[in-house]
Amino acid sequence: MSSETTSVTNGVAEALRRVQERITAAASGCGRPPPELVAVSKTKPVELLLEAYEAGQRSFGENYVQEIVAKSPQLPSDIKWHFIGGLQSNKAKVLAGVPNLYMVESVDRQKTATALNKAFAAVGRAEKLKVMVQVNTSGEESKSGCQPGETAQLAKFVDTECDNLELVGLMTIGAFDTSDEPEAFKILATERDAVAEVVERAASTLTLSMGMSADFEAAIRMGSDSVRVGSTIFGAREYPPK
Repeated sequence: MSSETTSVTNGVAEALRRVQERITAAASGCGRPPPELVAVSKTKPVELLLEAYEAGQRSFGENYVQEIVAKSPQLPSDIKWHFIGGLQSNKAKVLAGVPNLYMVESVDRQKTATALNKAFAAVGRAEKLKVMVQVNTSGEESKSGCQPGETAQLAKFVDTECDNLELVGLMTIGAFDTSDEPEAFKILATERDAVAEVVERAASTLTLSMGMSADFEAAIRMGSDSVRVGSTIFGAREYPPK
């Protein structure tokens, strides 16, 4: 291990502890239980993930199929892997082959849901794969996600047509917003209400995954059940893998 990696590694556990303290404080301030923390480990070496694991972290998020496939065999089997990146339908089979894949948060169209449903059926697991519908709350072309107003239709498709998938909620990567109540989070909460109506479930049973390193405390105040924090724990993101 290089001296640079060693230096960063020694700080991961402490950075994780500080993030957990901030999550607890934000949740306590609005009378809510702390949300789940997904440590986003994209582009980071296995050594850094292991440091977070040894500090008690169990949920990790990856953006690239090739990374989650490469890292998962090198790390403990009780890790809950969340796939949070854009997913091409032709890679669904490869992703479904990760033994401890826990959730795909980035289902943004019926084609992706169908491919995942078929792929997960082929691996023959007893439990359904948990999925979230990703919503593009900012309207930015650079961000994935279905458009607000289309969320309920996609969610209903997952819920009724994909026997091997379990719809658990909605996810967004909102535009950077320093306000106390970012618009992206308001939109996602509204979309959840629409989804709850069409799938005939209480809105409170649908998880909201929103908030990252720059805005996870605001997300918690606005009702997020899961926050995805990467650079604040592991350091600045490196270049995408080839």
